[in-house]
Amino acid sequence: MSEQRVVQLIRALTVSGVLFALPLSAQTPADNTKVNTRDRAKTAVTADQQKDNPGDRDLTQKIRQAIMQDKSLSTYAHNVKIVTQNGQVTLKGPVRSDAERKSIEAKAIDVAGPSHVTNQMSVAPEHKKPSKH
Repeated sequence: MSEQRVVQLIRALTVSGVLFALPLSAQTPADNTKVNTRDRAKTAVTADQQKDNPGDRDLTQKIRQAIMQDKSLSTYAHNVKIVTQNGQVTLKGPVRSDAERKSIEAKAIDVAGPSHVTNQMSVAPEHKKPSKH
């Protein structure tokens, strides 16, 4: 492993100056190639495009609260990106199942209205833990 890669891994595992030790053998590398290509498109909505006007902030906050109140949703679902631009809500990121995907979309529609929500969430494949033999 190159020195640069080691430095990248240490930075990735460091949060607020605390290094978390994770066994590298238990991790499955993420392949975000398709997502990264999609998000480079000029028309792609990304989190940094969230508008700072009160109406858009309020919509985003209400949707996030509805998602967080649903304790049946996975951590993935609780962390979906909600980007609101001029009343139009885009939902992005991985969730654990199609049911979660639909549940989050329904919550956003309840807040913003049916013609104001674009669902770009994906269902993440379940990572299998390595067996101990």
